[in-house]
Amino acid sequence: MKFKPANKIQDLQYFGEFGGVNPSISDSSTYTFLSAKTMFDTFEGNADGCYLYSRHTSPSNLYLGEALAEMEGTQTATVTASGMGAITPVLLQLCSAGDHVVSSRTIYGGTYAFLKNFTPKLNIQTTFVDITKLDVVEAAIAENTKVLYCETVSNPLLEVADIEGLAALAKKHNLTLVVDNTFSPLSVSPAQLGADVVIHSLTKFINGSSDTVGGVICGTQEFIDNLRNVNDGACMLLGSTMDSLRASSVLKNLRTLHIRIQQHSKNAMYLAKKFEADGLKTVYPGLASHPSHELFSSMLNEEYGFGGMLTIDVGSLDKANELMELMQHKNLGYLAVSLGFYKTLFSAPGTSTSSEIPEDEQAEMGLTDGLIRFSIGLDNDIERTYQIMTECMRAVGVLELVS
Repeated sequence: MKFKPANKIQDLQYFGEFGGVNPSISDSSTYTFLSAKTMFDTFEGNADGCYLYSRHTSPSNLYLGEALAEMEGTQTATVTASGMGAITPVLLQLCSAGDHVVSSRTIYGGTYAFLKNFTPKLNIQTTFVDITKLDVVEAAIAENTKVLYCETVSNPLLEVADIEGLAALAKKHNLTLVVDNTFSPLSVSPAQLGADVVIHSLTKFINGSSDTVGGVICGTQEFIDNLRNVNDGACMLLGSTMDSLRASSVLKNLRTLHIRIQQHSKNAMYLAKKFEADGLKTVYPGLASHPSHELFSSMLNEEYGFGGMLTIDVGSLDKANELMELMQHKNLGYLAVSLGFYKTLFSAPGTSTSSEIPEDEQAEMGLTDGLIRFSIGLDNDIERTYQIMTECMRAVGVLELVS
């Protein structure tokens, strides 16, 4: 039977302690015990259902983690204080000094900086590759490689990873495949395609209201238990704990994710087709012109579409900035980083979210100065949005530039 991620979320039922339709928020940093023996057992990890200290976990965090594990189809999950607070513990839990990572070259700038600049201090090295070429990926695997890392849809170039192909490579070489699925929640279910660990920045589409930061790690019970281990667990000891109040808020927003993703995808597809027809250099996985369109289609949970992210290239940074400033002035969205908000967000990633990547490496991977990354919002009248956007493009000379 086909995996239905939104159904998995919908089928979960949590009651508040007084019968509320939302679970009660555990607004405590520490928890009391009726016996010292139970406290000792909890420290040893042997008292199921007991809570000790909110850095370890809390009821609110467990509710959210359980829901996200159901969404991704993994045994369990643990939530964190940010997306990077999910990514970094996973990599540090899986790798020790002398180990090696093979990573996609087009990934979120913070992840790139962590692998390029920080983990070498711990004697963990990374080889960055074109993740769309499985032969290149396999050629980069060495005897000390432990992790294969990618994003389902890469930030910001929207390259698509062949998760089943990468999972086969990971299994062949006894590696752990870690997939950041932030750009494509519900649309793609990486664990169902063979990924071992699935990560999200909850800050983005899953929360959807740009009012909090958070992350999640979805995986096996054994791996999540290792991350939470009081003696050597990276999540436990690095302290990237999500606040219970925020966990409760994200859980409420998660319940409308399926509706929001459908609208994000519908609007992005409309604009992508229009922009491409206008002669703009447009990248969107839903377009037949995207080099990985067929691959993405084969992985897709169809009812949720190809996601809300698209890019256009307007030729220069000055032109990109001029256009974005005008679009913000016209209330089409905000010149801001991040994504998944109800309003459209746009930025030039080469000088913002990917600025950690050196200019020569940006050029090598095809990240140009004139690239604008759009997180398309939930506009009710997307045709009206398109008309105003094209007026802005004409005003700054973008359409004339490409026509």
